[in-house]
Amino acid sequence: MPTPDSELERHLYLEEVMGEAALEKVRAWNARTLLRLEANPLFEQMYAEALTIVNSKDRIPYVSYRDGRVHNFWQDEDHVRGVWRTATLASYLTDTPDWEEVLDIDALAKAEQRNWVYKGNVTLRPGEDLCLVCLSDGGKDAAIYREFDIRNKVFIEHGFVTKESKSRLCWLDKDHVLVGTDFGEDADGNATMTDSGYPMITKLWRRGTAIEHAVEIGRGTKTDVSFSALTVEITDELREIILVRSVSFYDRYYYWLPMSGGKAQEKVPLTVPPKCDIGTIFKDQMLVSLNEDWLGFKSGDLVSFSWSDFAAKRRIAEVHLLYSPTIRASINDYGITRSAVLVSIFENISGSARAFDWTGTEWVSVPLDFPVAGSVSIGATHHKEDIAFVSTESFLTPSTLWKYDCATGSNQAVKSLPAWFDSSSMIAEQFETPSSDGTLIPYFVVRKRDLSMDSRNPTLLYGYGGFQVSLNPAYSAMRGKLWIERGGVYVQANIRGGGEFGPAWHQAGLKTERQIIYNDFIAIAQELIDTGMTSPAHLGIEGGSNGGLLVGVMLTQRPDLFSAVVCAVPLLDMLRYHLLLAGASWIGEYGDPDNPREGRFLKSISPYHNVQSDGEYPEVFFITSTKDDRVHPGHARKMAARFEDLGHEFLYYENIDGGHSAAANLKETARRVALQHTYLMEKLG
Repeated sequence: MPTPDSELERHLYLEEVMGEAALEKVRAWNARTLLRLEANPLFEQMYAEALTIVNSKDRIPYVSYRDGRVHNFWQDEDHVRGVWRTATLASYLTDTPDWEEVLDIDALAKAEQRNWVYKGNVTLRPGEDLCLVCLSDGGKDAAIYREFDIRNKVFIEHGFVTKESKSRLCWLDKDHVLVGTDFGEDADGNATMTDSGYPMITKLWRRGTAIEHAVEIGRGTKTDVSFSALTVEITDELREIILVRSVSFYDRYYYWLPMSGGKAQEKVPLTVPPKCDIGTIFKDQMLVSLNEDWLGFKSGDLVSFSWSDFAAKRRIAEVHLLYSPTIRASINDYGITRSAVLVSIFENISGSARAFDWTGTEWVSVPLDFPVAGSVSIGATHHKEDIAFVSTESFLTPSTLWKYDCATGSNQAVKSLPAWFDSSSMIAEQFETPSSDGTLIPYFVVRKRDLSMDSRNPTLLYGYGGFQVSLNPAYSAMRGKLWIERGGVYVQANIRGGGEFGPAWHQAGLKTERQIIYNDFIAIAQELIDTGMTSPAHLGIEGGSNGGLLVGVMLTQRPDLFSAVVCAVPLLDMLRYHLLLAGASWIGEYGDPDNPREGRFLKSISPYHNVQSDGEYPEVFFITSTKDDRVHPGHARKMAARFEDLGHEFLYYENIDGGHSAAANLKETARRVALQHTYLMEKLG
């Protein structure tokens, strides 16, 4: 039986992020783990190979493009924190681009004695030099924004600057930004952040004024996930404001906020369904991704409506279909250019792309010529440019970056990743197996061609299964070099909860239906064993974040199937997850522990509550970060403490920096990856 809650209360102190008692325990666990793994000669090999990969200058410098120039953020051994740099498009297309440095994060961190991690920037518009640079202390989601002059490469004195918070900012024009942040208590003493830790109020902030004098233009409630704003550019001189009230992770209400004379008018509801995502405007058509049926259109469809017609009539009168995926397909992503909407489409988890145009009465499209049997992703696009960048890759084919000209239809491969491992000796195959309800669940196996089906192959099964996140074929230098080249088998599970086959594939495992996700994963593990690919003695699993919950459930429900578990930045206490950091925002995914029915189910799957004193568990490797302010490190800490109390074997590594990625720079990433693979080879090899 699960352990009574009263017996677990002594672990609550481990939710103190920087508490001395909690950190003392963490330091002891870290020291024991590092002493064990770093003493293995294999670790030095793994670490050296991982460092070579992450520091390589042969990596593709992915870019955004605007106004004739490309922009790239680059990290290597000389730029550990990274450098924002720019070049002309013509120079970028050569083998040796002439890069111009814009902002050196290493130099900035040193000068200001801060542990800055670059989180991107929000640029006003092409041809103008204003942007808002986002900087995080140690990789946390909470960050600051500082206005930056791109041309003169300096932060603007007395410009727009926020304090550390999970903020949302966007430009209205060069003298106004829309800001949602932690404004402190309002005049009535109420908080200005939601229970999920995101902004509850959005304000219009005018240049030259203190943020305390920004004018409120909308607010949600404390129980919402967030309340934010975005702007949609109609013309060079006009940006319209869209307010977004997210009442749950998946349900949003959208409002148009007309402005007149610099003042907000009465907001107008956009009568789209709550389960949808609005995009931006192409030739007056506002794009809408549907996650539920609407007006005869299906969940998963991409549709549009006329913005000018809506603005005139204050209602959506006519909706047009851009693309409707089949039952075994989904839209991966899309990007808007001046002449076309580029859409990445996956059929049975194999990617392709199409270019769509609006004729004035309907959408028409043409296929784009990219390699098949892998992934196609729409990269950098801009609504005022015809040049777009598209990426292709597969498990065994290195990533290639293509320049696509939407005006001419010409396509050019401009950058390619070098082959980091010898794929000629390997094969990638797709299979499917029935789950507990008979649904066929796809998965990929990447392995050496001459593999013997003798049940002795070290095999790593990876999964996620949540939040409509798709796991598509991807080239991984680390995985190929550190695992498959050494004889390991890599298996990628496309279980429900993901988005591989659209919203329905995701929604099949929401809340109290979640056990089906875990049954899918178990079915794949069982088939790997039944076919002789591997055996429980040689089968390991890995997952991070929601995937950390997945492998935590596997650890407690089917420990007999596995001999190694990499459980990274995980959720594990499913009765308190909604009380920790951003946890309340995920109630739409997992359910509410305070709801009697949902709470009973969550307790039945909660790894922390289902560890047994007499259970036989594989030695698990918990990985987290002290500065993860999305999934609380207390989850991993408490689970490790529970294992320690009951005498079960485990390893534990908590990086101080890194946020939810558990690594703040390339060296930390290389070390963490080397530790993980050393552990896996020890347990499974």
